[in-house]
Amino acid sequence: WLLLVTMAILKSNKIPCCLMLQEVEKLRTQFNKSLDELEQVYQTMEQSLSKIKALPPASSVAASVALYSNDSFKCLGPFSSRQDIIYKHVFLNLGNSYDKNSGTFTVPRSGVYSLALTVYSDAGAPDTTLAACAALQVNGLMLAEQSEQNTQDQEDSATAVVALHLKAGDVVSVSLGAGCFLCDDHNHYNTFSVFLLYAE
Repeated sequence: WLLLVTMAILKSNKIPCCLMLQEVEKLRTQFNKSLDELEQVYQTMEQSLSKIKALPPASSVAASVALYSNDSFKCLGPFSSRQDIIYKHVFLNLGNSYDKNSGTFTVPRSGVYSLALTVYSDAGAPDTTLAACAALQVNGLMLAEQSEQNTQDQEDSATAVVALHLKAGDVVSVSLGAGCFLCDDHNHYNTFSVFLLYAE
């Protein structure tokens, strides 16, 4: 008897039961759509996190290099036109942003950087023209130039230090002016340094 009553109730409520199934199906479709959207957001966040993890930590972006590491004293230049300088002796290259083959420092992450350049030259004898001159460059544009050109000094040096906002991908380099020459040995008179003060 109970079975007959249950069957009669189910038959009389056939329409509401179907409506419930339709509502459940709608909810299932919305849930699956939301789940797909969440999966896409998750994938995007994973990719962003991977990129961030690939960046060197702010405290480990620094390079300091010198012109030569030879025991013998030698000079670079003079040349008839401006030439990029390739510093051969690497004191420090945290983050591997300095390229020893090109002499360039490629900025790995945006932020404020300190750039320092020291130039030195020796004319070789008194009353001979001294021409110690070089320029800091960012993306090939001159930022600051140091120049000591005279016949009064046999040897001389100059230093420039600049704090500057740089963007990821910017290229910092040093160029030797036309007619100028820099001299160095294991004492490292000519240096170029870049380090991150704080990242964005």
